[in-house]
Amino acid sequence: MKLTRLKRASEAAVEFQWSDGHVGQCSLKSLRDGCPCAGCAGETVLMRSYPGSPAADDVPGKYELVAAEVVGNYAVQMTWGDGHREGLYTWEVLRRLCECPACVAARTGY
Repeated sequence: MKLTRLKRASEAAVEFQWSDGHVGQCSLKSLRDGCPCAGCAGETVLMRSYPGSPAADDVPGKYELVAAEVVGNYAVQMTWGDGHREGLYTWEVLRRLCECPACVAARTGY
């Protein structure tokens, strides 16, 4: 599975198109809150876990997507209005964040 297209669906969401034909959508808030970087999500080094400390919701520009750039053949690097750009959203992470009805039903069982 590979991301074939990323486009703005609305002011507050993006749309993903995948090589398997799936078309999904995700809100900018969910994308930013789901940032996979070590600073936001935490990390484990030498069997010790370090929690992340994502920025507060009221940081100006936190949910404003400024740019999205493909990295290699496996991820997208998002640049946010607050200057944050450390997270590499792999194809797997983006698919897991999909908020289309089919993906939500598959995750929740409803």
